[in-house]
Amino acid sequence: MNVSDYRLSVAQFQNNPSLSVDSLDGRLSVSHLFYFAGVGLSSFAFQNNFGSIGSLSFGVSHLSLGDVDGYDLFGTPTGSFDSGETVLAVGKSHQVSQFRFGVSLKGAFSNLAGYRASSMSLDLGGVFIHPQKDFSVGLVIKNVGIVTKEFSPTSSSSIPFDVQAGLTYKPEHMPLRFSATVYHLAEYNSPYEVDVADPPGTLDKLLSHLTFGGELLVHKNVSVLLGYNFLRHQELKLEGAGGGAGFSIGALAKVNRFSFSFSRSGYVAGGAYQVSLNIDTKKLITQK
Repeated sequence: MNVSDYRLSVAQFQNNPSLSVDSLDGRLSVSHLFYFAGVGLSSFAFQNNFGSIGSLSFGVSHLSLGDVDGYDLFGTPTGSFDSGETVLAVGKSHQVSQFRFGVSLKGAFSNLAGYRASSMSLDLGGVFIHPQKDFSVGLVIKNVGIVTKEFSPTSSSSIPFDVQAGLTYKPEHMPLRFSATVYHLAEYNSPYEVDVADPPGTLDKLLSHLTFGGELLVHKNVSVLLGYNFLRHQELKLEGAGGGAGFSIGALAKVNRFSFSFSRSGYVAGGAYQVSLNIDTKKLITQK
């Protein structure tokens, strides 16, 4: 949930369309998240310069929910079925002095046991990149759109509108780049209630809108990645368990025209693992 760091991957435009800076032209990103019970999220992103049109970013994300067992109203098994969701995105950004503004158009398509729904939405974002310091600030308004098709005549779907802001900063003499992102800015109340008799306090509500990330620069081509999401930790922790929920750790390695990253996100039931491969296709073609 980072909206301010444009260095990580070309796929960042899906978090904030203004992060598709010109230096990412020709970059390709492919990733897969291995979740629980056969659930997986595959993502693809690519940016290319089309001359007079400028640079455009393209993204495809597909969430596969695996095989789901079906039952009728009496609990009799009816067999298993496939379900999933797909998002197609195209983005464009423009530089104005030290500011960059971007917009992405997204189509979302959902299939749940043969019931289908779809939507169209826009993400509007901006980022300030300091000309001398390793410092950037981003803002994005996400999912401004409409539901174009409902699952059924009686269903009532909605698009998860959100406003997010964040900053990324690396002190000049420290091998650490850190980020902080604020989300759910359109709603102050914490989106979780652990105990009705003991509701979250003001501090918990504030922290539930924050995520933190860090990149330890071990070498110019090797980084250790760290993250913490307070809300996820509160939602998933159990009494006497779940200490790792909300924490994530990973590593990033760059070798010539390739970069590879691996990460683990903690949950009560274990961990979810994600692998990503980024390729500089311009260098790949040049070296051939």
